[in-house]
Amino acid sequence: MSITPLSTVTLDHRFARELPEMAIAWRAEQAPDARLLVLDEALARELGLDSAGLRSPDGVGLLVGATVPAGATPVAQAYSGHQFGGFSPRLGDGRALLLGELVDADGHVRDLHLKGSGRTPFARGGDGLAAVGPMLREYVLSTAMHALGIPTTRSLAVVATGRTVRREVLLPGAVLARVAGSHLRVGSFQYARATGDVALLRRLADHAISRHHPGAAEAEQPYLALFEAVVTAQASLIARWMLVGFVHGVMNTDNMTISGETIDYGPCAFMEAFDPAAVYSSIDHGGRYAYGNQPLIAEWNLARLAEAVLPLLHDDEEQAVALAMQALGGFRPQYDAAWTAGMRAKLGLSDGVDQKVVSPLVQELLVLLRTDHVDHTSFFRTLAVAGRGDTQPVRRHFVDPAAVDDWVTRWRALGPGTDAMDRVNPLYIPRNHLVEEALTAATDGDLDPFQRLMEAVTAPYDERPGFERYATAAPPDFGAYRTFCGT
Repeated sequence: MSITPLSTVTLDHRFARELPEMAIAWRAEQAPDARLLVLDEALARELGLDSAGLRSPDGVGLLVGATVPAGATPVAQAYSGHQFGGFSPRLGDGRALLLGELVDADGHVRDLHLKGSGRTPFARGGDGLAAVGPMLREYVLSTAMHALGIPTTRSLAVVATGRTVRREVLLPGAVLARVAGSHLRVGSFQYARATGDVALLRRLADHAISRHHPGAAEAEQPYLALFEAVVTAQASLIARWMLVGFVHGVMNTDNMTISGETIDYGPCAFMEAFDPAAVYSSIDHGGRYAYGNQPLIAEWNLARLAEAVLPLLHDDEEQAVALAMQALGGFRPQYDAAWTAGMRAKLGLSDGVDQKVVSPLVQELLVLLRTDHVDHTSFFRTLAVAGRGDTQPVRRHFVDPAAVDDWVTRWRALGPGTDAMDRVNPLYIPRNHLVEEALTAATDGDLDPFQRLMEAVTAPYDERPGFERYATAAPPDFGAYRTFCGT
């Protein structure tokens, strides 16, 4: 794999070039004392970037937007969004910049993007900055999701800026360097539609097809095929979230990507005690984005995308709506199929086991898990142990162990593949108490707990001595967990 010296890095500005109405050229604020905190060297290699160079003063300057390669045009992107159900026509990158696009080692175009780089014209009264804790949260959560095989934006680096950020208290500032297939969102299409400029909407759709779903260009109706491809990608993504117990926390339409990547790790968390009503966001007072609501919200968001692209589907609005509704109708069966296949894998059940047997067994299990507030991750990992003959680790999860005995007996009679289960049921996730412990220490200048947590979550399926606490639920005194956006 060839590594590009930083002095010759080329950042294209295709988004700004093709969609100038949705891009405002802007520069990051200066970081008075930039200092690299963490760098994903494996990701840097994927991007063809020199890790040693990124650690140099010029490299750190690139990672905070102070040093921009010749010819690059950093921009703040425009988009709209439904936030907790209410439409905001003009959101955009209030504290973020798209530095540009580069081609990775596999020939894929990737965005290099900054978060916390200062106010832009979309800041809407915010300071445009970010603190160390929230940026490291996105780094660890997005890295963990990637290790779990879930499509996600990636975190290349977090750089401390030497600037103080005022939130409830004064905090050290930081910038996150983020990598994505693109930052096109449902909200991007809502913005283009809200302008009333159908030509802009069409150019945006053509850009999305070229960037993410090129097969749609060959379809009889390319824009309908684009919408169908996004529906498929999101059905698969949300099913994967649900299978690992991930709760996004702020599923606004500006946080749903066209690529099918998870984006924006603000008030997110991994569910511990199984509960469809689990909410971790401090601002989700009504539980709109609770764990169990995520498939419904994804479908709702896709309906908003359908509304945005209607002018591209057919000249007759009634026929356009019919086409959109038919395509949107594919979300639920595709989600159900993806979730069902994933749950079969978690239970180690082959395709040869009749689904009429599997479905009631799964539904009964979910009731058992919810009734006794069983740890979602630990249960599935210890279930493989039960499949090998030792049921005690599973029984210890239940207030009344006898309640699960009959279920385990019937499940074992189906011949589960326990080794395969260990390859899909993680042992280590970013448990909330460990994330908070690591972020608190890092904010105070100690990165050791963060680095140790990263060691665990980057190999989530491999049991290792010395990592026992990373597979253990929070202590009883940890209390109800709440996360914050960090803005």
